[in-house]
Amino acid sequence: MSEKMLKFVKIGQQNPPKRSIDERNKDFEEIYKEFIEEKAKTQSSRCSQCGVPFCQVHCPLSNNIPDWLKLTAEGRLEEAYRLSQSTNNMPEVCGRICPQDRLCEGNCVIEQSGHGTVTIGSVEKYLTEKAWENNWIKPIEVKNEINQSIGIIGAGPAGLACAEELRKKNYKITVYDRYDRAGGLLIYGIPNFKLEKNVVLRRIKYLKECGIEFINNFEVGKDKSFNELKEKHDAILIATGVYKPREIELEGSNLENIFPAMEFLTASNRKGLGDKVELFDNGILNAEGKNVVVIGGGDTAMDCVRTSVRQNANSVKCLYRRDKENMPGSAREVLNAEEEGVEFIWLSNPKEFLGNNKIQTVKASKMKLGEPDESGRRKPIEEKNSDFEIKADLVIKALGFDPEDLPVLFAENNLQVSRWGTLKADFDTMETTIPGVFAAGDIIRGASLVVWAIKDGRDAADNIDKFLKNKLNIKQKVA
Repeated sequence: MSEKMLKFVKIGQQNPPKRSIDERNKDFEEIYKEFIEEKAKTQSSRCSQCGVPFCQVHCPLSNNIPDWLKLTAEGRLEEAYRLSQSTNNMPEVCGRICPQDRLCEGNCVIEQSGHGTVTIGSVEKYLTEKAWENNWIKPIEVKNEINQSIGIIGAGPAGLACAEELRKKNYKITVYDRYDRAGGLLIYGIPNFKLEKNVVLRRIKYLKECGIEFINNFEVGKDKSFNELKEKHDAILIATGVYKPREIELEGSNLENIFPAMEFLTASNRKGLGDKVELFDNGILNAEGKNVVVIGGGDTAMDCVRTSVRQNANSVKCLYRRDKENMPGSAREVLNAEEEGVEFIWLSNPKEFLGNNKIQTVKASKMKLGEPDESGRRKPIEEKNSDFEIKADLVIKALGFDPEDLPVLFAENNLQVSRWGTLKADFDTMETTIPGVFAAGDIIRGASLVVWAIKDGRDAADNIDKFLKNKLNIKQKVA
């Protein structure tokens, strides 16, 4: 065991410093500063190098965390980076936005023993930024390109991870996306204060330099039919994600100034990218000077409340039907929101939207937690005679996302879906009900984490490779 490790008893946990609340509330820049090299080494040296690395076990990508922490502590930064990226196509993204408190860091052995977790995410981010800075990241060299092509529908994390892995295997790759920029949720859903857009655009530029073709502003069923794409490519991956907002059917839902979360976040992110956004510019999708009520308790709700603060809202309230301990969102994000002045109204559920044409008031009721439901979470039950009202000029619904009806959008009835609307795919091969058509990410698992999408994209690449090799072998035998 290296003498540089096991220092968790002598050295306390330390995260990179946050920018001050007054400073960060005025802009959309990332709130965490970078580790300096010495701090990254010191914090990495706290790793206990335990026999069963629960951090790795609880990472969807099975990142070899103890080994790259050891290399970082020893100052072998390029080796540490190479090991971290060997299992992760976007370590700079995961280091910023993964809910480490629920995954690797939350299951760190020294955290469980009361010494405070190793700050794994911050070290991961530090290593990847060092790699970009020192030009350790080089485009994939394809010397013997295979005359087989894969069409990938969706340029989010699942599609991008699959594209990179298949390019490493020498295939021709074309990525199709409905938006004008690649990146999906990473570009238009997640705010800059968590993930600055230059980080994503830098990764897209790298993938283009690898020889991957991107076709933007492309809608399957409009610009080309799904059948035309199948005829053009030897295999297809569907990685569209899930974008259809879940609705809340309440009286007054048709009032103006009630919006789904993605409309609000996309407008803000587009504005940050320098786009002309009419609904933002005319004040409709801008929280400035307004009393904002966000309904929901996940990470998307946290993105909305914290974006509203930065847009200079008059007040920002988050309405959630369970308590703080039962929120689905990251505890770290809730803490950041509380620091920034967001008011959380726990155990509360909206009942009616009130107003004349525009929303003016949210009528809600207090809730209490009953017995666990089928998911294992305690079910919220309305308390009698507990109604109250909240003033609101803008209501944002952050209630989660469902899949769009892809068989209808793609005009492809042979694409079968589950009762939740997600695509049916073989658990082992990730192949859909159409031979040669695969699926990955949220479109098969439902709304989930970026790290799971990357995992699915990598697995899909392996399965597509097996499928195409088998297809080639059959063709050669027939010939």
